[in-house]
Amino acid sequence: MAQPGYMGPNSFGEDAYPGTFDFTEQSIRRGFIRKVYSILMCQLLVTMGVIALFIFHEPTKVFVRNNSYLFWIAFVVLFVCLIAMACCTELRRQTPVNFIFLAIFTCAQSFLLGVTASVYDASEVMIAVGITAAVCLGLTLFAFQTKFDFTVMGGALVAASMILLVFGILAIIFRSNIINMLYAAAGALIFSLYLVYDTQLMMGGKHKYSISPEEYIFAALNLYLDIVNIFLFILTIIGMSK
Repeated sequence: MAQPGYMGPNSFGEDAYPGTFDFTEQSIRRGFIRKVYSILMCQLLVTMGVIALFIFHEPTKVFVRNNSYLFWIAFVVLFVCLIAMACCTELRRQTPVNFIFLAIFTCAQSFLLGVTASVYDASEVMIAVGITAAVCLGLTLFAFQTKFDFTVMGGALVAASMILLVFGILAIIFRSNIINMLYAAAGALIFSLYLVYDTQLMMGGKHKYSISPEEYIFAALNLYLDIVNIFLFILTIIGMSK
């Protein structure tokens, strides 16, 4: 089963601006960051609730397995919303349309994650959640305090994503546990770098590139996809190790 959201979010189009764009007021930057993380926390809470429903409520798991068309409907909805928000600047800046699209996208992504998580043991999912939370917290703190500018790495990360995509196709063809494990490890590493990259884009300041404060939906979407992909790859590694 194909995992949703494996492509790097910035490969769809990055509304980033050169370092000449500055948050001239500290209050503007703090307000932007607070808004992004507030939206992100709501997304993650919804996602965790849906995943918990799938792994702890057996009737839900059975119902979805008996109605597999729901997976494909959610996948199409996810793809349409993602393309719309990534490619249509006005759509993701216009309230409340941007929140509606983000909410639909989050629900679709949460459903797909719930279906994916349901094939693993609850203990494996909880371990993956804990590791993902620790990794993302550590990377976020690192992104905020490091003097190294990761925003210049956009091209390299897109190239790495393309290589990962090819690697994933080879993993499907050859079906080797070693290849699958290497693929998952490489994916977790690449999207960890994406998380640092997107965090620094959001921070602005002295970094070469930054995201406009109007792009809080796009910033939250990027961070959410980074975390989701890190979780999926870590869950894959844990599941294969057992």
